[in-house]
Amino acid sequence: MPTYEYLCTTCKKLFTTVMSISEYEKGKVKCPKCGKGKVKQQVTTFQTKTSKKS
Repeated sequence: MPTYEYLCTTCKKLFTTVMSISEYEKGKVKCPKCGKGKVKQQVTTFQTKTSKKS
């Protein structure tokens, strides 16, 4: 599942969450520190894993 990074605009906490794409599309992310829903998604890098062929 994808990992998303957010910044809470209320308490300024940066946090990471893992959720499915369908959960992400709902957009109901809350800060784990203050519980507010005023969060802004951050731009981050990502990794992919591929299988090695023998």
